[in-house]
Amino acid sequence: MRRPAAPTPRTAGTVSAVFALALTVTACGGGDGPATGGGGALKGQTVTVAGVWTGGEQKNFKKVLDAFSAQTGAKTVFVPSGDNVSTFVGSKIEGGNAPDVVLVPQVGVLQQFAKAGWLTPLSEKTTTTATAGLAPVWKNYGTVDGAYYGLYFKAAHKSTIWYAPEAITQAGVNEPKSWDELLKAGRTLADSGLPAFAVAGEDGWTLTDWFENVYLSQAGPEKYDRLARHELQWTDESVVTALTTLAEVFKDKRLVAGGAQLALRTDFPGSVEQVFGPEPKAAMVYEGDFVGGVAKDEFGKKPGEDAKFFPFPAVGTGTAPVVSGGDAAVVLKDAENADGAMRLVEFLATPEAAEVWAAAGGFLSPNKNVKPEAYGDDTTRATAASLVSAGDSVRFDMSDQAPAAFGGTKGAGEWKILQDFLRDPSNPKATAAALEAAAAKAYGN
Repeated sequence: MRRPAAPTPRTAGTVSAVFALALTVTACGGGDGPATGGGGALKGQTVTVAGVWTGGEQKNFKKVLDAFSAQTGAKTVFVPSGDNVSTFVGSKIEGGNAPDVVLVPQVGVLQQFAKAGWLTPLSEKTTTTATAGLAPVWKNYGTVDGAYYGLYFKAAHKSTIWYAPEAITQAGVNEPKSWDELLKAGRTLADSGLPAFAVAGEDGWTLTDWFENVYLSQAGPEKYDRLARHELQWTDESVVTALTTLAEVFKDKRLVAGGAQLALRTDFPGSVEQVFGPEPKAAMVYEGDFVGGVAKDEFGKKPGEDAKFFPFPAVGTGTAPVVSGGDAAVVLKDAENADGAMRLVEFLATPEAAEVWAAAGGFLSPNKNVKPEAYGDDTTRATAASLVSAGDSVRFDMSDQAPAAFGGTKGAGEWKILQDFLRDPSNPKATAAALEAAAAKAYGN
C-alpha cells in the first residue's frame, strides 16, 4: 500500500474484557494478561518485527506488541524497514540477521518473498482464526501456490472521497451516488467559486488509485483481476474506456484545482491541505481513509464534522468500487525465534490485537470480528464497516500487485504514464499502449 509522504496515521468505546485487560497491563508496563498460550510462556525470548511504519503508526503498533508481551512474556523489538521492504529484508537475510516477522505492504512483495523461499507457512491456529475473521479474498492475497504465508492485519479503504462540509453546503449539492452525479456536483461547486478536486499529481500512486476505482466499477472484478495479473493487456478496450472516463475529470479545469499544472506540483499532503488547510483551493480530495487522519493531525479538523467522506460512486452501470491496501504479517524461514514469531502472528490474527490499535486511532482492520465500538469515532467506524461489508468484492490496490518497475517506481511505469495522462488526457488509446509496453517489460511477457 502506498504511504502518505507525511508522518500521519494511516493508511479508532467499549471493548472486550480481554482487550481492556491487555490495555491495563500495557499501561502498567508489565504483568500477565490473557494468553493465547499461557502468560509468560515465551519469557526470555525476543521477537524482532520489521515494518514500514514510522511516527504515530509505529507508536500505535508498539501498543499491540506490548499487549502480546503482556500475554506471553516475550520481549519485542520493532525495526523500521524503510519503504523498500524487499531490499531491506534481502540485505538482512544475506547478513544473517533477518527479523522474525515482517509486515509486508504489497501483495507483489509477499509473493516475491514466498517464491524466493524466504517464508514459513503460517500455523494451523493462525489459519483457523483468519478463516473465521477474514473474507476469503484477504486469505487469497496472503496465499502463494496453495500455502498461507501472509496474515492481513492492517487495511486501508481506498474508495473514499473526502470533502469540506461548508463548501458542499454553500454550493447546495448533496453527496453524489453515481459518477455522473459526481461530475455534476463538481461543476456546481466550481460555479460557486471553489474547484471540485485537489489532485495529488506529483505522487503517481494517487493517480493509479483514481484509475483503479474507475476500472473496478466500470469493468468489474473479473477483468480487474486479469489486468492485475497481466492476463489482460492494457490495450484492452476496457482500459481505454476507463481512461476516457477518467479524462472527464482530468481535462476539466473546473474539476481539477489549478488544472494539471498545479496538480502535477501537488503531493498527497498538499492535496489534503488544499481542501482542509487555512486557505482552501478545492472542495474535495479523493484518497483513502487516511485522509481523515491528515485533516485531523495537520489541520485540526474533526472527522465526521469538519471533514466528511462519501464512498467513491459507481461508474456507469457498475457497482460502487471498494479498493483496498494492507499490511500482511509474514514469518521468515530464517527467523531466529520461529516459535515466538509464529505465536505473534497467531495473536495478530485475533480481534483483540486489532482492537488495541483501533482504540488508538489511524487503523482499519479487515477482521469482521473486531467490535465496532473498538473504533473511537463514528467516521472510522463507518469506514471499517464499509470495508468489512464489502466481503469478497474488495480488490487489493492493483499497482501494489504489479512488479515495482511498473506499479511502484517514481518517474517510471504506471506512475509516470498516468502523470503524462493528467498533463494531456486527449489520447486514451495512446496512453493504454504506453501502459501495455511498460507492463509487458516489467512482467516479462
